[in-house]
Amino acid sequence: MNYVKKLHYINGKWSGGDLDMMEVHNPATQELVGEVPRGGTEETRTAIDAAHDAFQTWSQTTAYERAALLDKFNDAILENTEELAQIMTMEMGKPFAEAKGEVAYAASFIDWFAAEGKRVYGQTIPAHLPGKRMQVWKQPVGVVAAITPWNFPLAMLTRKMGPALAAGCTVVIKPSRETPLSAIRLVELCEEVGFPPGVVNIVTGSSSQIGGEMMSNEKVRKITFTGSTEIGKQLMRQGADTVKRLSLELGGHAPIIVLDDADIDKAVQGTLASKFRNSGQTCICGNRIYVHARIYDEFVTRFTAAVEDLKLGNGMDQGVNVGPLINLDGVEKVQNHVQDAVEKGAEVTTGGSKAEDIGPNYYKPTVIKDVNHDMIVMSEETFGPVAPIQKITSDEEAVKLANDTPFGLAAYVFTESNSRGIQLIEKLNYGIVGWNDGAPSAAQAPFGGMKESGMGREGGQQGIEDFLEKQYVSIGL
Repeated sequence: MNYVKKLHYINGKWSGGDLDMMEVHNPATQELVGEVPRGGTEETRTAIDAAHDAFQTWSQTTAYERAALLDKFNDAILENTEELAQIMTMEMGKPFAEAKGEVAYAASFIDWFAAEGKRVYGQTIPAHLPGKRMQVWKQPVGVVAAITPWNFPLAMLTRKMGPALAAGCTVVIKPSRETPLSAIRLVELCEEVGFPPGVVNIVTGSSSQIGGEMMSNEKVRKITFTGSTEIGKQLMRQGADTVKRLSLELGGHAPIIVLDDADIDKAVQGTLASKFRNSGQTCICGNRIYVHARIYDEFVTRFTAAVEDLKLGNGMDQGVNVGPLINLDGVEKVQNHVQDAVEKGAEVTTGGSKAEDIGPNYYKPTVIKDVNHDMIVMSEETFGPVAPIQKITSDEEAVKLANDTPFGLAAYVFTESNSRGIQLIEKLNYGIVGWNDGAPSAAQAPFGGMKESGMGREGGQQGIEDFLEKQYVSIGL
């Protein structure tokens, strides 16, 4: 991929070339791959005004008209899979095969919500008087501000754009400063397939200025955000002044529970898929693993062998399935978690160090056994390729340890017993549970967490509801 210079897209026009530029670097090589404008309050306000004006007409289009454009958008994404995947790998490092998988995953949200928009049904309520008719109508909420993360720069965007556009809302996008190029390319496709000016807008630059304007501007009625719990709480406070509707997909600290009746091969492969996808930089990746004492040693041995088969390297290289971390801060956090665990008595069975011979942002896929809850790695989200494994002796202990966190996004359970699985999962305080499944995400299923992992759901039938107002209409005949 050659160096590219991208611009803002506001009201159907590309702008921002006169602003200072922000550099985008490949975390695998530190190579400069692109630049984007350093926008701020003024550019964001202009984009919000454009979205507000466009809402007046876009909201009046039929669900079928909107679905037709979304179908074209879905086709365009899939037709440009190779290019989108390459951009993604170059700006954030995930292996090319994974990036292509994300493109398909991203398109699935557009496909799903194109159809789901045609299934937004109102309600007729039985009246208490003969001269009344009582109905509930659903209306698009208005201008939506979408703030997206760097770890899934396409899928987290389409998961927000899809329901917003299908519902009749207009959108202002603020992508992560680490990964703006793939988001802007996605918006280019929106323009190419014919979305009207102002319906889709994108602004890059200062997080504080862009986010501040989005949160304070009364024309923005809905914020949809994926990111850290710390920032999510700030957005909740900032949104209070204008009583904005919020969807927040925040931090996770996912437990993986492997009971003694589990199929060990299935558990090893499921844990591997959950833990090391995107180098462990996913909000639902397994962050702490609890294995029953009866199978603990066998699981650790087999899991370690599977991890040692992973290939670390540049995501564009053939056969690589673990890429770099996004930056040096990410590497240092992982190293600190591993060192703390070792100092407190844990044992590294593979990995456990930086891979500086490959590059400064690489960390070896790591397995640690004999961990406990006194170690940082079991209480904080690592966001890296480290799998700490703790021994448990009962289902009750597993539930207690799994729930011992302020987070509640995703959890995983491996057991071949329906009875044990159902009883255990019913006690887990998590919005998503993979039962013998290390990859539970899908466009047709609701995605979201409990406790400090957020509010609202993305995907599924539930995913469009947060972009709709419910209007009760009482009709006198």
